[in-house]
Amino acid sequence: MAVISISLSDESIDSLDKIQKSLDLAGRSETVRAAIKIAGSEIKEIEGAEDAVEGVLIIVHSTHSDRWIGMLQHKYEGMIKTQLHSHLQSRKCLEVMILSGDPGRFEEMMKDIYSTGKADYVKFVRGR
Repeated sequence: MAVISISLSDESIDSLDKIQKSLDLAGRSETVRAAIKIAGSEIKEIEGAEDAVEGVLIIVHSTHSDRWIGMLQHKYEGMIKTQLHSHLQSRKCLEVMILSGDPGRFEEMMKDIYSTGKADYVKFVRGR
């Protein structure tokens, strides 16, 4: 097994420790391996679509004044059938989008969301 060194913010370390406690894992290394496995499963879900993708996309972000989500919505307006924007506590925003469309376009959209690093939470629930 390879040994790597990474730098994490205090917030990331807190999250890592919460994951470790929540999943009752022995240590941080085991927790990182579990988090990578979970993230890998999410990526397979995104990339594995062959038929039209339909489902609900949930995004929580804390960049209320940043226009990235509006630009994303305009770029993928053909996939977004319905959308809801709501203000949460601490100036966070909740976006709920009903999506339907081409799997390649969906994959591109998800990559755009993740690559900005501006979403605090992203979850896609596939309808079929």
